[in-house]
Amino acid sequence: MRVAHRPAGTRDVIGPVRYERVMPHAYPPDPTFPDDGGAERAVWEALVAQLPDDAVVVHGLHLQEDEHEYEIDVLVAWPGVGIAAIEVKGGYVDRHEGAWYQGSGDRRHRIDPVRQVQGARHALQALLRRRGLWAGGARTAHLVALPHRYVPADWSSLDLPRDMLVDRTDLERPLGVADRVKHAIERHGQGHAPLALDDVPDLVESLTGGFPSQAEHLALAAQHETRLEQMTRDQSRTLDALSEVHRMRVVGGAGCGKTWLALEQARRRARAGERVALLCYSRGLGRYFERIVEQWPARDRPAYVGLFHDLPLAWGADPGADDDPDYWERRLPLALGALADARGAADLFDAVVVDEAQDFGDLWWPSLLRCLRDQDSGGLYVFMDDAQRVFPREGRVPLELVPVTLHENLRSTKQIAQVFGALSPERITPRGMEGPPVRVVDVPATDAVGAADDAVEALLDEGWGSGQLALLATGRRHPQQVNEVEAGGHAAYWDAFFAEDDVFYGHVLGFKGLERPVVVLAVNGVRDVVRAREMLYTGLSRARSLLVVVGDRSWIEEIGGEAVRRRLARAQEWSPA
Repeated sequence: MRVAHRPAGTRDVIGPVRYERVMPHAYPPDPTFPDDGGAERAVWEALVAQLPDDAVVVHGLHLQEDEHEYEIDVLVAWPGVGIAAIEVKGGYVDRHEGAWYQGSGDRRHRIDPVRQVQGARHALQALLRRRGLWAGGARTAHLVALPHRYVPADWSSLDLPRDMLVDRTDLERPLGVADRVKHAIERHGQGHAPLALDDVPDLVESLTGGFPSQAEHLALAAQHETRLEQMTRDQSRTLDALSEVHRMRVVGGAGCGKTWLALEQARRRARAGERVALLCYSRGLGRYFERIVEQWPARDRPAYVGLFHDLPLAWGADPGADDDPDYWERRLPLALGALADARGAADLFDAVVVDEAQDFGDLWWPSLLRCLRDQDSGGLYVFMDDAQRVFPREGRVPLELVPVTLHENLRSTKQIAQVFGALSPERITPRGMEGPPVRVVDVPATDAVGAADDAVEALLDEGWGSGQLALLATGRRHPQQVNEVEAGGHAAYWDAFFAEDDVFYGHVLGFKGLERPVVVLAVNGVRDVVRAREMLYTGLSRARSLLVVVGDRSWIEEIGGEAVRRRLARAQEWSPA
Protein backbone atom coordinates (compact mmCIF):
# COMPACT_ATOMS: atom_id res chain seq x y z
CA MET A 1 0.00 0.00 0.00
CA ARG A 2 1.19 3.52 -0.71
CA VAL A 3 1.26 5.82 2.28
CA ALA A 4 0.78 9.53 1.94
CA HIS A 5 2.74 12.15 3.84
CA ARG A 6 1.20 13.19 7.14
CA PRO A 7 -0.02 16.77 7.28
CA ALA A 8 2.01 19.27 9.23
CA GLY A 9 1.31 19.61 12.91
CA THR A 10 0.43 16.00 13.56
CA ARG A 11 3.51 14.81 15.44
CA ASP A 12 3.12 13.23 18.82
CA VAL A 13 5.58 14.46 21.45
CA ILE A 14 6.83 12.13 24.19
CA GLY A 15 9.38 13.77 26.48
CA PRO A 16 12.24 15.32 24.57
CA VAL A 17 11.90 12.92 21.67
CA ARG A 18 9.50 13.59 18.80
CA TYR A 19 7.79 10.61 17.27
CA GLU A 20 5.82 10.72 14.04
CA ARG A 21 2.70 8.58 14.25
CA VAL A 22 2.15 6.54 11.11
CA MET A 23 -0.99 7.69 9.32
CA PRO A 24 -3.63 5.52 7.69
CA HIS A 25 -3.22 4.53 4.07
CA ALA A 26 -4.60 7.27 1.84
CA TYR A 27 -5.81 6.94 -1.75
CA PRO A 28 -4.97 8.99 -3.64
CA PRO A 29 -2.10 10.27 -1.51
CA ASP A 30 -2.78 13.87 -2.53
CA PRO A 31 -6.47 14.23 -3.48
CA THR A 32 -7.83 17.04 -5.61
CA PHE A 33 -10.68 18.51 -3.59
CA PRO A 34 -13.69 20.34 -5.07
CA ASP A 35 -14.38 24.05 -4.59
CA ASP A 36 -16.71 23.52 -1.63
CA GLY A 37 -15.20 25.87 0.88
CA GLY A 38 -12.80 23.20 2.13
CA ALA A 39 -15.51 20.82 3.37
CA GLU A 40 -14.17 17.56 1.91
CA ARG A 41 -10.61 18.55 2.76
CA ALA A 42 -11.57 19.15 6.39
CA VAL A 43 -13.21 15.74 6.74
CA TRP A 44 -10.37 14.03 4.91
CA GLU A 45 -7.62 15.59 7.01
CA ALA A 46 -9.49 14.84 10.23
CA LEU A 47 -9.76 11.16 9.32
CA VAL A 48 -6.15 10.95 8.21
CA ALA A 49 -5.07 12.45 11.52
CA GLN A 50 -7.37 10.36 13.73
CA LEU A 51 -7.64 6.87 12.23
CA PRO A 52 -5.21 4.08 13.16
CA ASP A 53 -2.36 3.23 10.84
CA ASP A 54 -3.99 0.02 9.53
CA ALA A 55 -7.06 1.89 8.27
CA VAL A 56 -7.62 3.05 4.70
CA VAL A 57 -9.15 6.34 3.51
CA VAL A 58 -10.26 6.72 -0.13
CA HIS A 59 -11.36 10.03 -1.66
CA GLY A 60 -13.73 10.45 -4.58
CA LEU A 61 -14.65 6.81 -5.22
CA HIS A 62 -16.72 6.46 -8.41
CA LEU A 63 -18.92 3.40 -8.91
CA GLN A 64 -20.87 2.22 -11.93
CA GLU A 65 -23.74 -0.25 -11.50
CA ASP A 66 -25.72 -0.96 -14.66
CA GLU A 67 -26.92 2.44 -15.88
CA HIS A 68 -26.47 4.14 -12.49
CA GLU A 69 -23.42 6.14 -11.40
CA TYR A 70 -22.48 6.75 -7.77
CA GLU A 71 -19.79 8.66 -5.96
CA ILE A 72 -18.58 8.28 -2.39
CA ASP A 73 -16.87 11.48 -1.23
CA VAL A 74 -14.84 9.71 1.46
CA LEU A 75 -14.64 5.99 2.12
CA VAL A 76 -13.19 4.54 5.33
CA ALA A 77 -12.08 0.91 5.60
CA TRP A 78 -11.27 0.23 9.25
CA PRO A 79 -9.95 -3.25 10.22
CA GLY A 80 -11.71 -4.66 13.23
CA VAL A 81 -14.60 -2.22 12.75
CA GLY A 82 -15.98 -2.04 9.22
CA ILE A 83 -16.54 0.26 6.23
CA ALA A 84 -18.11 3.72 6.09
CA ALA A 85 -19.32 5.73 3.10
CA ILE A 86 -19.41 9.46 3.85
CA GLU A 87 -21.28 12.13 1.88
CA VAL A 88 -19.85 15.61 2.53
CA LYS A 89 -21.89 18.80 2.09
CA GLY A 90 -20.20 22.14 2.65
CA GLY A 91 -21.59 25.59 3.32
CA TYR A 92 -24.95 26.27 4.91
CA VAL A 93 -27.05 23.09 4.97
CA ASP A 94 -30.52 23.02 6.48
CA ARG A 95 -33.44 20.64 6.85
CA HIS A 96 -36.93 22.10 6.54
CA GLU A 97 -40.27 20.30 6.45
CA GLY A 98 -38.65 16.97 5.73
CA ALA A 99 -36.39 18.22 2.93
CA TRP A 100 -32.68 19.03 2.78
CA TYR A 101 -31.43 22.36 1.40
CA GLN A 102 -27.99 23.79 0.69
CA GLY A 103 -27.10 27.45 0.40
CA SER A 104 -29.13 30.53 1.19
CA GLY A 105 -31.04 33.22 -0.62
CA ASP A 106 -31.03 32.90 -4.38
CA ARG A 107 -28.45 30.11 -4.18
CA ARG A 108 -30.59 27.88 -1.97
CA HIS A 109 -31.33 24.54 -3.65
CA ARG A 110 -32.74 21.22 -2.61
CA ILE A 111 -30.42 18.26 -2.01
CA ASP A 112 -30.84 14.70 -0.75
CA PRO A 113 -27.53 13.66 0.83
CA VAL A 114 -29.03 10.70 2.71
CA ARG A 115 -30.52 9.05 -0.36
CA GLN A 116 -27.33 9.85 -2.26
CA VAL A 117 -25.01 8.13 0.20
CA GLN A 118 -27.43 5.23 0.83
CA GLY A 119 -27.47 4.41 -2.87
CA ALA A 120 -23.69 4.59 -3.06
CA ARG A 121 -23.31 2.31 -0.05
CA HIS A 122 -25.68 -0.29 -1.50
CA ALA A 123 -23.86 -0.17 -4.83
CA LEU A 124 -20.50 -0.63 -3.11
CA GLN A 125 -21.67 -3.64 -1.08
CA ALA A 126 -23.26 -5.28 -4.11
CA LEU A 127 -20.18 -4.71 -6.22
CA LEU A 128 -17.83 -6.18 -3.63
CA ARG A 129 -20.05 -9.22 -3.16
CA ARG A 130 -20.20 -9.85 -6.90
CA ARG A 131 -16.43 -9.80 -7.00
CA GLY A 132 -16.33 -12.43 -4.31
CA LEU A 133 -14.55 -10.21 -1.80
CA TRP A 134 -15.07 -10.97 1.86
CA ALA A 135 -15.18 -7.23 2.48
CA GLY A 136 -18.58 -7.29 0.74
CA GLY A 137 -20.00 -8.91 3.88
CA ALA A 138 -18.29 -6.61 6.36
CA ARG A 139 -20.32 -4.19 8.48
CA THR A 140 -20.89 -1.11 6.34
CA ALA A 141 -22.56 2.16 7.29
CA HIS A 142 -23.21 5.51 5.67
CA LEU A 143 -22.81 8.97 7.16
CA VAL A 144 -23.47 12.56 6.16
CA ALA A 145 -20.83 15.16 7.07
CA LEU A 146 -21.67 18.85 7.47
CA PRO A 147 -18.28 20.27 8.46
CA HIS A 148 -19.49 23.91 8.37
CA ARG A 149 -22.57 23.42 10.57
CA TYR A 150 -23.08 22.99 14.29
CA VAL A 151 -25.95 20.54 14.68
CA PRO A 152 -27.69 20.24 18.08
CA ALA A 153 -26.92 17.03 19.93
CA ASP A 154 -30.64 16.31 20.34
CA TRP A 155 -31.46 16.79 16.66
CA SER A 156 -32.99 13.77 14.97
CA SER A 157 -34.42 12.80 11.60
CA LEU A 158 -36.29 9.73 10.43
CA ASP A 159 -33.88 9.16 7.55
CA LEU A 160 -30.67 10.02 9.42
CA PRO A 161 -30.09 9.37 13.14
CA ARG A 162 -28.00 12.03 14.84
CA ASP A 163 -25.15 9.59 15.45
CA MET A 164 -24.77 9.13 11.68
CA LEU A 165 -24.10 12.83 11.11
CA VAL A 166 -20.69 14.51 11.41
CA ASP A 167 -20.75 18.23 12.18
CA ARG A 168 -18.36 21.07 13.06
CA THR A 169 -18.25 19.98 16.71
CA ASP A 170 -16.87 16.58 15.71
CA LEU A 171 -14.08 18.23 13.69
CA GLU A 172 -13.10 20.33 16.68
CA ARG A 173 -12.80 17.38 19.06
CA PRO A 174 -9.42 15.53 19.00
CA LEU A 175 -10.91 12.18 17.88
CA GLY A 176 -14.39 13.40 17.07
CA VAL A 177 -14.73 12.34 13.45
CA ALA A 178 -13.13 8.92 13.93
CA ASP A 179 -15.30 8.26 17.00
CA ARG A 180 -18.42 9.20 15.05
CA VAL A 181 -17.50 6.89 12.17
CA LYS A 182 -16.71 3.98 14.49
CA HIS A 183 -19.94 4.39 16.40
CA ALA A 184 -22.01 4.58 13.20
CA ILE A 185 -20.48 1.38 11.81
CA GLU A 186 -20.86 -0.56 15.03
CA ARG A 187 -24.42 0.59 15.73
CA HIS A 188 -25.91 0.96 12.25
CA GLY A 189 -23.62 -1.01 9.95
CA GLN A 190 -25.12 -3.70 7.74
CA GLY A 191 -23.09 -6.88 7.33
CA HIS A 192 -22.01 -10.09 8.97
CA ALA A 193 -18.87 -9.11 10.84
CA PRO A 194 -16.20 -6.45 11.32
CA LEU A 195 -13.78 -5.89 8.48
CA ALA A 196 -10.88 -8.34 8.81
CA LEU A 197 -7.34 -7.04 8.44
CA ASP A 198 -6.53 -9.80 5.93
CA ASP A 199 -9.34 -8.58 3.67
CA VAL A 200 -8.03 -5.02 3.36
CA PRO A 201 -5.39 -5.61 0.61
CA ASP A 202 -7.93 -7.19 -1.76
CA LEU A 203 -10.40 -4.42 -0.97
CA VAL A 204 -7.85 -1.72 -1.69
CA GLU A 205 -6.79 -3.41 -4.93
CA SER A 206 -10.42 -3.50 -6.06
CA LEU A 207 -11.15 0.10 -5.14
CA THR A 208 -7.97 1.71 -6.36
CA GLY A 209 -7.12 -0.54 -9.29
CA GLY A 210 -10.36 -0.08 -11.19
CA PHE A 211 -13.34 -2.36 -11.47
CA PRO A 212 -13.35 -5.10 -14.10
CA SER A 213 -16.22 -5.92 -16.42
CA GLN A 214 -19.44 -7.45 -15.23
CA ALA A 215 -18.33 -10.77 -16.68
CA GLU A 216 -15.27 -10.78 -14.49
CA HIS A 217 -17.34 -9.80 -11.47
CA LEU A 218 -19.43 -12.90 -11.95
CA ALA A 219 -16.50 -15.18 -12.70
CA LEU A 220 -14.76 -14.19 -9.50
CA ALA A 221 -17.98 -14.42 -7.48
CA ALA A 222 -18.84 -17.93 -8.67
CA GLN A 223 -17.55 -19.65 -5.53
CA HIS A 224 -18.51 -17.00 -2.95
CA GLU A 225 -21.98 -15.60 -3.73
CA THR A 226 -23.96 -17.30 -1.01
CA ARG A 227 -21.25 -18.64 1.27
CA LEU A 228 -21.58 -17.67 4.88
CA GLU A 229 -18.93 -15.11 5.69
CA GLN A 230 -17.81 -16.20 9.09
CA MET A 231 -17.75 -19.94 8.38
CA THR A 232 -15.55 -19.49 5.36
CA ARG A 233 -13.21 -17.43 7.49
CA ASP A 234 -13.16 -20.27 10.01
CA GLN A 235 -11.94 -22.59 7.26
CA SER A 236 -9.19 -20.13 6.46
CA ARG A 237 -8.12 -20.36 10.06
CA THR A 238 -7.84 -24.11 9.53
CA LEU A 239 -5.01 -23.38 7.12
CA ASP A 240 -3.52 -21.04 9.70
CA ALA A 241 -3.51 -23.83 12.28
CA LEU A 242 -1.90 -26.23 9.82
CA SER A 243 0.67 -23.81 8.42
CA GLU A 244 3.56 -26.05 9.51
CA VAL A 245 2.00 -29.19 8.00
CA HIS A 246 3.48 -29.89 4.59
CA ARG A 247 1.35 -32.85 3.60
CA MET A 248 -2.38 -32.92 4.22
CA ARG A 249 -5.58 -34.39 2.83
CA VAL A 250 -8.68 -32.20 3.09
CA VAL A 251 -11.92 -34.15 2.68
CA GLY A 252 -15.33 -32.54 2.52
CA GLY A 253 -18.69 -32.67 0.82
CA ALA A 254 -19.80 -30.51 -2.08
CA GLY A 255 -19.96 -26.82 -1.25
CA CYS A 256 -17.74 -27.09 1.84
CA GLY A 257 -15.16 -24.70 0.42
CA LYS A 258 -12.49 -27.19 -0.71
CA THR A 259 -11.80 -25.41 -3.98
CA TRP A 260 -11.47 -22.06 -2.26
CA LEU A 261 -9.11 -23.59 0.29
CA ALA A 262 -7.04 -25.20 -2.47
CA LEU A 263 -6.68 -21.82 -4.16
CA GLU A 264 -5.85 -20.13 -0.87
CA GLN A 265 -3.23 -22.76 0.01
CA ALA A 266 -1.59 -22.38 -3.40
CA ARG A 267 -1.57 -18.61 -2.96
CA ARG A 268 -0.05 -18.84 0.53
CA ARG A 269 2.72 -21.20 -0.53
CA ALA A 270 3.55 -19.02 -3.55
CA ARG A 271 3.57 -15.89 -1.40
CA ALA A 272 6.02 -17.67 0.93
CA GLY A 273 8.44 -17.88 -2.00
CA GLU A 274 7.76 -21.48 -3.03
CA ARG A 275 7.41 -22.73 -6.58
CA VAL A 276 3.89 -24.18 -6.61
CA ALA A 277 1.79 -26.30 -8.98
CA LEU A 278 -2.01 -26.05 -8.71
CA LEU A 279 -3.60 -29.02 -10.47
CA CYS A 280 -7.00 -30.51 -11.22
CA TYR A 281 -8.55 -32.95 -13.67
CA SER A 282 -11.48 -31.24 -15.42
CA ARG A 283 -11.19 -28.52 -18.06
CA GLY A 284 -13.83 -26.25 -16.53
CA LEU A 285 -12.23 -26.19 -13.10
CA GLY A 286 -8.80 -25.73 -14.65
CA ARG A 287 -10.00 -22.68 -16.58
CA TYR A 288 -11.61 -21.34 -13.39
CA PHE A 289 -8.25 -21.62 -11.63
CA GLU A 290 -6.52 -19.78 -14.43
CA ARG A 291 -9.01 -16.92 -14.38
CA ILE A 292 -8.86 -16.53 -10.61
CA VAL A 293 -5.07 -16.63 -10.47
CA GLU A 294 -4.84 -14.01 -13.23
CA GLN A 295 -6.41 -11.54 -10.79
CA TRP A 296 -3.77 -12.10 -8.11
CA PRO A 297 -0.58 -10.09 -7.66
CA ALA A 298 2.40 -11.68 -9.40
CA ARG A 299 4.02 -12.75 -6.11
CA ASP A 300 0.91 -14.83 -5.22
CA ARG A 301 0.64 -16.77 -8.47
CA PRO A 302 1.64 -20.46 -8.66
CA ALA A 303 4.27 -21.40 -11.21
CA TYR A 304 1.85 -23.82 -12.90
CA VAL A 305 -1.94 -23.69 -12.91
CA GLY A 306 -4.15 -26.07 -14.85
CA LEU A 307 -4.84 -29.66 -15.77
CA PHE A 308 -2.69 -32.52 -14.66
CA HIS A 309 -2.66 -33.77 -18.24
CA ASP A 310 -1.29 -30.50 -19.58
CA LEU A 311 1.80 -30.52 -17.36
CA PRO A 312 3.57 -33.40 -19.14
CA LEU A 313 2.51 -31.93 -22.49
CA ALA A 314 4.11 -28.63 -21.49
CA TRP A 315 7.31 -30.57 -20.72
CA GLY A 316 7.35 -32.25 -24.10
CA ALA A 317 5.16 -35.37 -23.87
CA ASP A 318 3.66 -36.64 -27.11
CA PRO A 319 -0.03 -35.72 -27.50
CA GLY A 320 -2.55 -38.55 -27.66
CA ALA A 321 -6.03 -39.14 -29.00
CA ASP A 322 -9.12 -38.29 -26.95
CA ASP A 323 -10.52 -41.79 -27.47
CA ASP A 324 -7.38 -43.60 -26.24
CA PRO A 325 -7.93 -44.37 -22.54
CA ASP A 326 -4.60 -46.20 -22.25
CA TYR A 327 -2.83 -42.98 -23.20
CA TRP A 328 -4.59 -40.86 -20.57
CA GLU A 329 -4.69 -43.44 -17.80
CA ARG A 330 -1.30 -45.09 -18.17
CA ARG A 331 1.14 -43.76 -20.76
CA LEU A 332 0.78 -40.03 -20.02
CA PRO A 333 1.15 -40.24 -16.21
CA LEU A 334 4.16 -42.51 -16.66
CA ALA A 335 5.59 -40.00 -19.13
CA LEU A 336 5.21 -37.24 -16.56
CA GLY A 337 7.38 -39.14 -14.09
CA ALA A 338 10.10 -39.73 -16.66
CA LEU A 339 10.01 -36.11 -17.81
CA ALA A 340 10.22 -34.89 -14.21
CA ASP A 341 13.34 -37.01 -13.63
CA ALA A 342 14.94 -35.35 -16.65
CA ARG A 343 14.13 -31.76 -15.59
CA GLY A 344 16.41 -29.58 -13.58
CA ALA A 345 15.50 -28.46 -10.07
CA ALA A 346 14.48 -25.04 -11.41
CA ASP A 347 11.55 -26.62 -13.27
CA LEU A 348 10.33 -28.76 -10.38
CA PHE A 349 8.09 -27.63 -7.52
CA ASP A 350 8.38 -27.03 -3.80
CA ALA A 351 4.68 -27.82 -3.35
CA VAL A 352 1.84 -29.42 -5.30
CA VAL A 353 -1.82 -28.59 -4.61
CA VAL A 354 -4.44 -30.94 -6.08
CA ASP A 355 -8.16 -30.18 -6.14
CA GLU A 356 -10.84 -32.80 -6.87
CA ALA A 357 -8.15 -35.37 -6.10
CA GLN A 358 -10.65 -38.24 -6.13
CA ASP A 359 -10.42 -38.06 -9.96
CA PHE A 360 -6.73 -38.99 -10.00
CA GLY A 361 -5.72 -42.57 -10.81
CA ASP A 362 -3.07 -44.64 -9.00
CA LEU A 363 -0.38 -44.05 -11.62
CA TRP A 364 -0.60 -40.30 -11.37
CA TRP A 365 0.47 -39.94 -7.75
CA PRO A 366 4.02 -41.38 -8.00
CA SER A 367 4.59 -39.17 -11.03
CA LEU A 368 3.39 -36.10 -9.15
CA LEU A 369 5.76 -36.84 -6.30
CA ARG A 370 8.63 -36.96 -8.78
CA CYS A 371 7.71 -33.40 -9.77
CA LEU A 372 8.73 -32.21 -6.30
CA ARG A 373 12.22 -30.89 -5.67
CA ASP A 374 12.17 -32.80 -2.39
CA GLN A 375 10.15 -35.98 -2.84
CA ASP A 376 10.44 -36.90 0.83
CA SER A 377 9.32 -33.64 2.44
CA GLY A 378 8.02 -31.41 -0.36
CA GLY A 379 4.55 -29.95 0.08
CA LEU A 380 1.56 -32.03 -1.03
CA TYR A 381 -1.91 -30.67 -0.33
CA VAL A 382 -4.82 -32.82 -1.49
CA PHE A 383 -8.49 -31.72 -1.56
CA MET A 384 -11.16 -34.30 -2.35
CA ASP A 385 -14.70 -35.61 -1.98
CA ASP A 386 -15.08 -39.37 -2.27
CA ALA A 387 -18.79 -38.95 -2.95
CA GLN A 388 -17.84 -37.35 -6.30
CA ARG A 389 -15.92 -40.34 -7.72
CA VAL A 390 -17.79 -40.16 -11.00
CA PHE A 391 -15.02 -41.82 -13.01
CA PRO A 392 -14.34 -45.58 -12.93
CA ARG A 393 -11.08 -45.40 -11.01
CA GLU A 394 -10.09 -45.71 -7.36
CA GLY A 395 -6.85 -43.81 -7.14
CA ARG A 396 -5.29 -43.49 -3.69
CA VAL A 397 -2.47 -41.23 -2.56
CA PRO A 398 0.47 -43.53 -1.72
CA LEU A 399 1.38 -41.50 1.36
CA GLU A 400 0.22 -40.87 4.87
CA LEU A 401 -1.29 -37.38 4.89
CA VAL A 402 -2.60 -35.37 7.82
CA PRO A 403 -6.40 -35.68 7.55
CA VAL A 404 -8.67 -32.62 7.70
CA THR A 405 -12.44 -33.05 7.43
CA LEU A 406 -14.99 -30.37 6.48
CA HIS A 407 -18.64 -30.99 7.28
CA GLU A 408 -20.40 -27.68 6.59
CA ASN A 409 -21.95 -26.78 3.26
CA LEU A 410 -21.55 -23.04 2.73
CA ARG A 411 -22.45 -22.72 -0.93
CA SER A 412 -26.06 -23.79 -1.36
CA THR A 413 -29.36 -22.97 0.24
CA LYS A 414 -30.45 -25.28 3.02
CA GLN A 415 -33.09 -26.82 0.74
CA ILE A 416 -30.52 -27.81 -1.88
CA ALA A 417 -27.90 -29.01 0.60
CA GLN A 418 -30.41 -31.24 2.35
CA VAL A 419 -31.26 -33.02 -0.92
CA PHE A 420 -27.76 -33.81 -2.12
CA GLY A 421 -26.50 -34.29 1.44
CA ALA A 422 -28.73 -37.36 1.65
CA LEU A 423 -26.48 -38.98 -0.97
CA SER A 424 -23.22 -38.31 0.85
CA PRO A 425 -21.51 -41.03 2.88
CA GLU A 426 -20.31 -38.32 5.22
CA ARG A 427 -22.33 -35.95 7.36
CA ILE A 428 -23.00 -32.60 5.69
CA THR A 429 -24.33 -29.73 7.78
CA PRO A 430 -26.22 -27.11 5.74
CA ARG A 431 -25.04 -23.63 6.75
CA GLY A 432 -26.36 -21.65 3.80
CA MET A 433 -29.37 -19.39 3.68
CA GLU A 434 -32.99 -20.46 3.40
CA GLY A 435 -34.18 -20.59 -0.19
CA PRO A 436 -37.04 -21.72 -2.43
CA PRO A 437 -37.99 -25.40 -2.49
CA VAL A 438 -36.26 -27.75 -4.89
CA ARG A 439 -38.44 -28.33 -7.96
CA VAL A 440 -39.00 -31.73 -9.54
CA VAL A 441 -40.21 -32.35 -13.09
CA ASP A 442 -41.19 -36.03 -13.23
CA VAL A 443 -40.67 -37.31 -16.79
CA PRO A 444 -39.07 -40.41 -18.33
CA ALA A 445 -35.31 -40.23 -18.81
CA THR A 446 -35.81 -40.17 -22.59
CA ASP A 447 -37.80 -36.94 -22.27
CA ALA A 448 -35.55 -35.30 -19.66
CA VAL A 449 -33.55 -33.05 -22.01
CA GLY A 450 -36.64 -31.67 -23.76
CA ALA A 451 -38.39 -31.06 -20.44
CA ALA A 452 -35.23 -29.39 -19.11
CA ASP A 453 -35.29 -27.02 -22.10
CA ASP A 454 -38.89 -26.16 -21.20
CA ALA A 455 -37.81 -25.56 -17.61
CA VAL A 456 -35.12 -23.14 -18.74
CA GLU A 457 -37.61 -21.14 -20.79
CA ALA A 458 -40.04 -21.03 -17.87
CA LEU A 459 -37.32 -19.82 -15.50
CA LEU A 460 -36.36 -17.05 -17.92
CA ASP A 461 -40.02 -16.02 -18.04
CA GLU A 462 -39.98 -15.88 -14.22
CA GLY A 463 -37.27 -13.26 -14.38
CA TRP A 464 -34.12 -15.30 -13.80
CA GLY A 465 -31.21 -13.96 -15.83
CA SER A 466 -29.93 -16.18 -18.60
CA GLY A 467 -26.42 -15.94 -17.16
CA GLN A 468 -27.67 -17.37 -13.88
CA LEU A 469 -28.81 -20.67 -15.40
CA ALA A 470 -27.00 -23.90 -16.20
CA LEU A 471 -28.57 -26.99 -17.75
CA LEU A 472 -26.54 -30.08 -16.88
CA ALA A 473 -27.05 -33.57 -18.29
CA THR A 474 -26.13 -36.86 -16.62
CA GLY A 475 -26.21 -39.03 -19.77
CA ARG A 476 -25.84 -37.95 -23.39
CA ARG A 477 -24.62 -34.41 -23.74
CA HIS A 478 -27.08 -31.69 -24.63
CA PRO A 479 -26.98 -30.89 -28.39
CA GLN A 480 -26.24 -27.25 -27.59
CA GLN A 481 -23.11 -28.24 -25.67
CA VAL A 482 -21.94 -30.43 -28.56
CA ASN A 483 -22.49 -27.58 -31.04
CA GLU A 484 -20.67 -24.98 -28.92
CA VAL A 485 -17.59 -27.15 -28.35
CA GLU A 486 -17.39 -28.12 -32.02
CA ALA A 487 -17.79 -24.51 -33.15
CA GLY A 488 -15.38 -22.75 -30.79
CA GLY A 489 -13.32 -25.38 -28.99
CA HIS A 490 -13.08 -26.07 -25.28
CA ALA A 491 -11.38 -22.79 -24.32
CA ALA A 492 -14.09 -20.60 -25.87
CA TYR A 493 -16.77 -22.87 -24.45
CA TRP A 494 -15.55 -22.45 -20.87
CA ASP A 495 -14.85 -18.76 -21.23
CA ALA A 496 -18.49 -18.35 -22.25
CA PHE A 497 -19.50 -20.09 -19.03
CA PHE A 498 -17.47 -17.69 -16.89
CA ALA A 499 -18.78 -14.67 -18.81
CA GLU A 500 -22.27 -15.65 -17.62
CA ASP A 501 -23.91 -13.91 -20.57
CA ASP A 502 -26.19 -16.82 -21.47
CA VAL A 503 -27.59 -20.15 -20.35
CA PHE A 504 -24.80 -22.69 -19.96
CA TYR A 505 -25.27 -26.21 -21.35
CA GLY A 506 -22.94 -28.75 -19.79
CA HIS A 507 -22.46 -32.20 -18.37
CA VAL A 508 -22.10 -33.27 -14.77
CA LEU A 509 -18.72 -34.88 -15.50
CA GLY A 510 -17.22 -31.59 -16.63
CA PHE A 511 -18.92 -29.35 -14.08
CA LYS A 512 -17.30 -30.68 -10.94
CA GLY A 513 -16.00 -27.89 -8.71
CA LEU A 514 -18.19 -25.33 -10.51
CA GLU A 515 -21.63 -23.86 -9.82
CA ARG A 516 -24.35 -21.44 -10.86
CA PRO A 517 -27.22 -19.81 -8.98
CA VAL A 518 -29.77 -21.94 -10.81
CA VAL A 519 -29.15 -25.47 -12.09
CA VAL A 520 -31.57 -27.52 -14.16
CA LEU A 521 -30.37 -31.12 -13.85
CA ALA A 522 -31.53 -33.29 -16.73
CA VAL A 523 -31.32 -36.89 -15.44
CA ASN A 524 -31.25 -38.50 -18.88
CA GLY A 525 -29.47 -41.70 -17.87
CA VAL A 526 -25.91 -42.44 -16.81
CA ARG A 527 -22.94 -43.93 -18.62
CA ASP A 528 -21.98 -46.16 -15.72
CA VAL A 529 -24.81 -47.36 -13.47
CA VAL A 530 -22.24 -48.28 -10.82
CA ARG A 531 -21.46 -44.53 -10.55
CA ALA A 532 -25.09 -43.39 -10.74
CA ARG A 533 -25.24 -42.33 -7.09
CA GLU A 534 -22.05 -40.26 -7.43
CA MET A 535 -23.36 -38.68 -10.65
CA LEU A 536 -26.58 -37.64 -8.95
CA TYR A 537 -24.75 -36.27 -5.93
CA THR A 538 -22.43 -34.20 -8.09
CA GLY A 539 -25.22 -32.84 -10.29
CA LEU A 540 -27.56 -32.00 -7.44
CA SER A 541 -24.84 -30.07 -5.60
CA ARG A 542 -23.99 -27.55 -8.35
CA ALA A 543 -26.78 -25.05 -7.61
CA ARG A 544 -26.48 -22.18 -5.17
CA SER A 545 -30.01 -20.72 -5.05
CA LEU A 546 -32.47 -22.91 -6.99
CA LEU A 547 -32.33 -26.54 -8.10
CA VAL A 548 -34.65 -28.07 -10.69
CA VAL A 549 -34.45 -31.87 -11.10
CA VAL A 550 -35.84 -33.21 -14.36
CA GLY A 551 -36.15 -36.96 -14.89
CA ASP A 552 -37.71 -40.18 -13.69
CA ARG A 553 -38.45 -39.47 -10.04
CA SER A 554 -38.89 -43.13 -9.12
CA TRP A 555 -35.47 -44.00 -10.57
CA ILE A 556 -33.83 -41.07 -8.78
CA GLU A 557 -35.37 -42.20 -5.49
CA GLU A 558 -34.31 -45.78 -6.16
CA ILE A 559 -30.70 -44.71 -6.66
CA GLY A 560 -30.74 -42.27 -3.75
CA GLY A 561 -32.59 -44.48 -1.29
CA GLU A 562 -34.98 -43.62 1.48
CA ALA A 563 -33.15 -40.50 2.61
CA VAL A 564 -33.44 -38.92 -0.84
CA ARG A 565 -37.09 -39.96 -1.11
CA ARG A 566 -37.86 -38.17 2.18
CA ARG A 567 -36.05 -35.02 1.09
CA LEU A 568 -37.75 -34.94 -2.30
CA ALA A 569 -41.10 -35.28 -0.54
CA ARG A 570 -40.59 -31.64 0.46
CA ALA A 571 -39.87 -30.61 -3.13
CA GLN A 572 -42.25 -28.75 -5.40
CA GLU A 573 -43.74 -30.80 -8.22
CA TRP A 574 -43.46 -28.61 -11.27
CA SER A 575 -44.76 -28.68 -14.83
CA PRO A 576 -42.98 -25.89 -16.73
CA ALA A 577 -44.58 -26.54 -20.14
